[in-house]
Amino acid sequence: MLDSLITGLSTVLQWESLLAIIFGVAWGTLGGMIPGINATIAMALLLPFTWSMDPVIAIMMLGGVYCGGEYGGSIPAVLIGTPGTNAAACTVYDGYELHKQGKTGLGLYTSLNSSVIGGIFSAICLILVAVPLAGVALAFGPAEYFALAFLGLSMICSLGEKNVFKGILAGFFGILLATVGFDPIAGVPRFTFGFMSMTEGFNMVPLMMGLYAISEMFKQAQEVMAGETFNLKVKTDTTFPKWSEIKRLFPFNIFGSIIGVIVGVMPGAGATVASFLGYSWAKRLSKNPDSFGKGNPAGVAVPESANNGATGGAMVPLLALGIPGSNSTAIMLSALMIHNVTPGPMLFTKSPEIPYSLFVSMLFANIFMFFVGYLFIKFAIKVTSISKQALVAVIIALVFTGVYAYSLEIFSVAVALAFGLIGMILRRFEIPHTASVLGFVLGFIMEANLRRALIVSEGSMGGAFFNSTLSSILLIAAFASIALSIARGVISSRKSKTSAAA
Repeated sequence: MLDSLITGLSTVLQWESLLAIIFGVAWGTLGGMIPGINATIAMALLLPFTWSMDPVIAIMMLGGVYCGGEYGGSIPAVLIGTPGTNAAACTVYDGYELHKQGKTGLGLYTSLNSSVIGGIFSAICLILVAVPLAGVALAFGPAEYFALAFLGLSMICSLGEKNVFKGILAGFFGILLATVGFDPIAGVPRFTFGFMSMTEGFNMVPLMMGLYAISEMFKQAQEVMAGETFNLKVKTDTTFPKWSEIKRLFPFNIFGSIIGVIVGVMPGAGATVASFLGYSWAKRLSKNPDSFGKGNPAGVAVPESANNGATGGAMVPLLALGIPGSNSTAIMLSALMIHNVTPGPMLFTKSPEIPYSLFVSMLFANIFMFFVGYLFIKFAIKVTSISKQALVAVIIALVFTGVYAYSLEIFSVAVALAFGLIGMILRRFEIPHTASVLGFVLGFIMEANLRRALIVSEGSMGGAFFNSTLSSILLIAAFASIALSIARGVISSRKSKTSAAA
């Protein structure tokens, strides 16, 4: 392994490789910053230009785009309350609150530092244990995937803040949305109402952009029309955080990075699931869980470390097993196939320079990302200082453009608009739309794998889920998580009533 690592390092240290990595990081960060244009689209746009490139340089450049794209989504999440990518949805919770409190620099640079730490951690894990980690991916069957999705769905209880019922209601709404389209087992359309565009279900991009971006812009447009202005509580602080703050958040970065790597290794889970899991467990294990969602920097540090930690983890099933775990890694698989490179266990034996060059390049990409992100943050802060009316109009235009570019269908624009109106209703009744997104993300995974597990066990529920030690542990953790959330909700409700009576 040491010889392969040295070969990869020598490949990365060539000027052509370094330029390709830097360009990839910058391009991916820019794509992540624009709502609706995520890492997958940014990679897809570059794919045709890799045909004439050296295979190793091409894959390293796409790896840089992947890293930059996952980070870039956090910038609009903090500044305008709109996640640039799906994985940045959790960052909105505390990042946007920090901005509204005038702590813009703390929110932006915490997301940058956390993304870099998560990415570097995952790259180191890749270099050291890539092949053994592939065994983790192989250990997951339908029962284990269902248990993992169920564990993720148990988080909806904590996303309802003081009202657990609202979190559960929002989660079930998301699960209902996930059932639209073709049945994953029977292959028949459900809830399409005769619309051909709905046969594949709701796409994640227009749904997310509607619930977050459009609803937020509608809300701000209402404030402008009512003569209200957005005033920060204190003077905006855009300075880099102090070393003491960075050191305080470091344990949260490591916690999120570990979750990101583990979830990233599982094909089909991805950075979005990693960020939700990281945020939820950080909140539950915190001594002050009520501070989350109110501008707690840890609420930015954990999900950003997790979603960038997943980038390295996602390389494991791609290179070791030939299984793309996300849309972005599917683009990377296409790039490999274009250059006649077949991923799998033999890749590490026949062409070790390719995987190890990618591993080392991802380490460098995350280092470069710190400097690229620093420059982009300075520019983004200036952009948000323009008038409120112009900013709302530009963001809505960018969102609709991004949604259309993703699918090339006007129907997707209509879906984004519809979910923007639904998002306004959810905000009006203080129902957490983040829980709806989580239900939508995990609903399909849970349903499809539940039915597959039951088919394998011939209808035996116990045989499907409790014959496996791993699935049993995950299910027990899920039920314990639900019980803990409900208990906290009851205790919090009693304390509120007691203080009100006093």
